[in-house]
Amino acid sequence: MKLYNYALAAFLGLSAMSLTSCEDKLELTNPNQQTTDKFTSDDLEECVIAAYNHIRIEGSTGRVGYTIDMTRGDEVWNASQVWYLEFDNFNAPITNEITEWPWREAYYTINVCNFILSRTGNDDTALSESMKRIKGQALFLRAFSYYNLAGYYQNVPLITDYDTYSTLDGLYGKNNSYDEVLDQVEADLKEAITLLPSREEGGEWAKGRATSGAAAGYYARALMQRHKYSEALAVLKDIINKKYGKYSLMANYGDNFREGAAYENNAESLFEVQYLDYGTQGTDDEWTPVNTSPNATQGHAIESNLCPGRFGGWADLSASPWLYQLFKSERTTAGKLDPRLYWTLCTYEKDWEGFENGNVAYTQKLTPQDTLVTNNLNGGIPIAKWTNIRTNLYSTVTTGLHCGINLRMMRYSDVLLRAAECENEVNGPTQQAIDWINEVRQRANLAKLKLADFDTKDKLFEQIANVERPKEFGCEFGRGFDLLRWGFFYDADRLQQLKEHSVVRLGINFLPTDPVSYSEYGSDDKVISPVDYFVPGHEFLPISQNLMNNNPNLVGNSANNSSDNTTYFKEKGWTVHPVTRLSK
Repeated sequence: MKLYNYALAAFLGLSAMSLTSCEDKLELTNPNQQTTDKFTSDDLEECVIAAYNHIRIEGSTGRVGYTIDMTRGDEVWNASQVWYLEFDNFNAPITNEITEWPWREAYYTINVCNFILSRTGNDDTALSESMKRIKGQALFLRAFSYYNLAGYYQNVPLITDYDTYSTLDGLYGKNNSYDEVLDQVEADLKEAITLLPSREEGGEWAKGRATSGAAAGYYARALMQRHKYSEALAVLKDIINKKYGKYSLMANYGDNFREGAAYENNAESLFEVQYLDYGTQGTDDEWTPVNTSPNATQGHAIESNLCPGRFGGWADLSASPWLYQLFKSERTTAGKLDPRLYWTLCTYEKDWEGFENGNVAYTQKLTPQDTLVTNNLNGGIPIAKWTNIRTNLYSTVTTGLHCGINLRMMRYSDVLLRAAECENEVNGPTQQAIDWINEVRQRANLAKLKLADFDTKDKLFEQIANVERPKEFGCEFGRGFDLLRWGFFYDADRLQQLKEHSVVRLGINFLPTDPVSYSEYGSDDKVISPVDYFVPGHEFLPISQNLMNNNPNLVGNSANNSSDNTTYFKEKGWTVHPVTRLSK
């Protein structure tokens, strides 16, 4: 920036005569337009922290950005029948304000990442080690955001150049296709892998940050969304073979769902969102990104959504009886219940006497006569994950953004089961796929699967999709993304299966753990199946009318238009595995 001395003289009140004879110039640098070589890693580190902050607030993983996907799955239903009802029923209107919140938070993150990337240059070989890590994290977080945006909103504006924001045309971006967005996700993650250290190389720095392992894991996820199974399998094998760091299953499944340094950022975690432990945070809930309280909480509200009303929770989401019965259908080699049931759902079971903290709900001991329900009006099986219901630490919940359990967004068990799925798609059924599945089952002390029992690819897929993944990841973020890539919304038999999995019986007078038959739907007004309300195209969230009003170049997606995506899915050559009966 150049300022002539006569301007400075005028400001100081010097005479007009003296101005006319002065031609010296004052050179100033605009601090907001520093070049790459002038911007230090310390400057950009603050931006990186800001980007991480936006993936952990209300509209992202802090609450609805996480829980909306839970309701999209067949494992979770809206017990309150209020807050998430339209998402649970797959018919959210364009006027639903909540649909904007994940969009808002994702673009906050993207904007910060675009600024970082505008200051790190295009030549990765010229970057210092610290700058490589900064750029790698920005690429990962931008890809993380666009991956979620595509999975929620289908076709969103793709903005990757910070200079785009300097014009109105840039600010009012047009929709890009689903494929264009995922192409960018893949490109960002592929580059991030080369820039980020492994967790071992990163040491203390790597705790809570994206690493090459995190980028590789999400790269495989992105590839699988569009059935690039051969490419994904190669990446997953590299993770298993420790190319991007050493990962392993925790001996205790429950250690993935506790708070505290002894459990968080553990050997199984590829990437998790960081939250301060309960009791170490501030007191002010900050529900929107514009709040700036110096005493803000640093927790999430997932626990508040899941916690039963008896303990002060909002009692919004419950587990489906199908998931409970799935756990009960198979016992360990010692004849006990699957230990994952304990950490996934909160029910009284005789097997839990003497196991972990026993039959406990927060600090209250449960008895065989004590039927704990999520919602005081509509019943429901309480979800234990991402709550302290099994940790025996607290008697009640302080609702709001207070839960300090880190959200493990990708675990090594996901790598193993995805590798098995890809292996089955490419070569299956094979012993290698079975071995990867058995590695996960072994932790739960379940009998090993035998290849001889899976004579077709379809049968092994059924085992992975509707037995292994629900029991390992039940009530976690991601089931909705699974259903999208599997095409379950585009096949009549699969859609019927989702209806049967989702059926529940309302009311606290009914035992929520009892099986519920879909055949009762329609004849009993207490029996509901949220998927029965599914409107084609609403496997995605609609782009809200408010966003389209603010951006004249933005148009709606399949949910806005209630248009069927079956043609897109099948024209890609992707197939939906037929429903296959599994032997007991």
